[in-house]
This record gives sequence, C-alpha cells and structure tokens, in this order.
Amino acid sequence: MIAKMKQAKKVLLIEDEAVLLELFADKFLREGFKVFQTTTAEEGMRLAKRNKPDLILLDIILPKMDGLTMLKILRKDPWGKNVPIIILSNVTDQQKVSQAMRLGVYDYTIKTDLILNDLVKQVKEVTDF
Repeated sequence: MIAKMKQAKKVLLIEDEAVLLELFADKFLREGFKVFQTTTAEEGMRLAKRNKPDLILLDIILPKMDGLTMLKILRKDPWGKNVPIIILSNVTDQQKVSQAMRLGVYDYTIKTDLILNDLVKQVKEVTDF
C-alpha cells in the first residue's frame, strides 16, 4: 500500500524588512511549508491570487500600498474573503488593530512580542498542518 504524500501547506509572507522576511521564510521552509514571499502589497496580491496560499502573514507598514488596504481588497475577492490572515506588525494603534479585526484577520501579532516557534505552531494549527 502506498502512503499518500501530504501536500505541503502554502504560506505567503508579506514583509518589507528583508532580514525578517528571510528569517520567516527560512523557518517556514524548514518546517515543511511551501513559501511565497514579497516585500510589497501589490506583489502580495498577485502571489495570493496566483498561488492561493493556505495562510497569509501580512505586515501593515509596506511601501506604496499598506497591508490594511491590501486586506480590504483581498476580502472583496471570492477566494480572498476566507483566507486566514495573521497580521505581523509593530503598529499598536488600537484603531488599526480594530480595523484589521473587523476585516476578519485570524490574529494580530506585534512583531516585538513575537516568538517565532509560537507563530509556526499557530500557523500549523490554522492550516491543519
């Protein structure tokens, strides 16, 4: 009997800080995820629609289009309205946090409080990995 190979879960990372992007990508790759990554919301939209990731990790402060604007656009898309999104940001403004929550994010994590292993565990739970 041949065991069916488990399909790798897909994660899209949208983070404009290159060091963090590399750190996150490396960690998720080592954990067995298929990783797509970009530093802009515009490219993030293209990657999301093309690859339909199982989860998106999204920064708010991005060049040109910010993460909340991308989130609003994504939520209008038939596929994008249900994709789990975790915001990773250092923006602690309660108005931004509330706006993100109203747009249906799974979680809002402050990067300075982030423990990478806890984030991986959370992503595994959300994606049934």
